[in-house]
Amino acid sequence: MESSTVESDTISSQASGQEIYARLSENIQQVVKGQTGAVRKLLAAFVSGGHVLLEDYPGTGKTTLAKALAFSVDVSFKRIQFTPDLLPSDILGVSILNPIEQSFQFHEGPIFANIVLADEVNRASPRTQSALLEAMAESQVSIDGTLRKLSAPFFVIATQNPVGAQGTYPLPEAQMDRFALQFSLGYISPEEEMEILSSQIQQHPIDQVKPCLSQEDIFTLKQQVQQIRVSDELKRYIIDIVGATRQTEGVQLGASPRGAIALMKLAQALALFDGYEFVLPEQVQEMALSVLAHRLVLEPQARFSGQTADAVIQDILNATPVPA
Repeated sequence: MESSTVESDTISSQASGQEIYARLSENIQQVVKGQTGAVRKLLAAFVSGGHVLLEDYPGTGKTTLAKALAFSVDVSFKRIQFTPDLLPSDILGVSILNPIEQSFQFHEGPIFANIVLADEVNRASPRTQSALLEAMAESQVSIDGTLRKLSAPFFVIATQNPVGAQGTYPLPEAQMDRFALQFSLGYISPEEEMEILSSQIQQHPIDQVKPCLSQEDIFTLKQQVQQIRVSDELKRYIIDIVGATRQTEGVQLGASPRGAIALMKLAQALALFDGYEFVLPEQVQEMALSVLAHRLVLEPQARFSGQTADAVIQDILNATPVPA
């Protein structure tokens, strides 16, 4: 009975959005094998205006996933390799004196692109990492007293090695909060790994990726995401989940209101991908772990006792009443 109700709620008016998503997802998965869930989360963040932090061990495909998305969309793309000696000006740009005109001319840094890959972001110093804060929060940068807007869409995909690995600087709470979601790719099955080996005998499949979406397609997706309805009951459900993170024992810092906004918008994106005109509780639950866990700061005694942010979020989901 419930299944038939759900099917009747699927709407044809969102078919174009579904088709755009399906085309983009299929194009990416020609390169990135066995990561359907990761691609779904990445695209949800992309079309809802959030940014993504990928954390995993080297060689699991973080950079490949980011490049596959960038090469699948006909927009500008820049990659920044973060190193300990990287400076903020290497990201934002610098004003250089023109001796002929006797004036300073601004040369844009790689942040001035639609999709920016911040590779191994936690290898740079905190000073350099902070160069991303204003750009990620407000799609603008302040340089030499001048406010410069970034082109839309603006999307940051950052990768980092596991926290505590040699040569890394932990990202501060303020910067973690700028990322709409964080997730890992993990290792794939032997069959999928065999497929990867076979596809790379002659060349890397990323070299064959062609843009399958235009900038107009991306704006269409973004507009349709904004039209997905969120009932007051679902808003209260999101608030209850986020609020519980601030009251749970062992949690020193809970999720912020920015986390609640991100959870709502990402759930809207999933609803569009699934063909619904409104958000379902299942879509909120699907995104809650990736949206909220990285925003929590646990008390030292909680960490030493083996408690994890993922477990805290899962317990909250289990305990929070789901709206009918």
